[in-house]
Amino acid sequence: MPTRTRRPARTRRPRRPGPLTVIRSVARWLLAGMLVFAGLSHLFWARKGFRIAVPDWVATEPADKDAVVIASGAAEIMLGTAAVALPRERRRVGLAIAAFFVAVFPGNVHHWRTGRSVPLMRTDRARFLRLFLQPVLVAWALWSTAPGGARR
Repeated sequence: MPTRTRRPARTRRPRRPGPLTVIRSVARWLLAGMLVFAGLSHLFWARKGFRIAVPDWVATEPADKDAVVIASGAAEIMLGTAAVALPRERRRVGLAIAAFFVAVFPGNVHHWRTGRSVPLMRTDRARFLRLFLQPVLVAWALWSTAPGGARR
């Protein structure tokens, strides 16, 4: 009886990511970097300036406002880090980032309505335009953390 020789198993080449996947990855890394940078600014060099953006209904005492700024800075650092460090949780992290952007929106409205300057927002026009950036940030978080290449 003739012996059968087995063909060597075909090895699959790893698929190269498509252009959309690459763009999403770059967008996610940029978002993560922006979040970490903003978080560090909340903790260090711009901390005092960001207390102005905390609405009075959130915290009435300056020490409480400082705690809110510190907590939001820590959250930004954690979310930014998670966006790149937890690839299996990418979608959930994106939802958390989007929720964070929605949660801080009242602070943006507050500093626009009060006309008080916060870091990088020294004019009424800048404060007003910042309001329209928030939905873009939410969309950016959701889009850049969506499953690779799949349309939704």
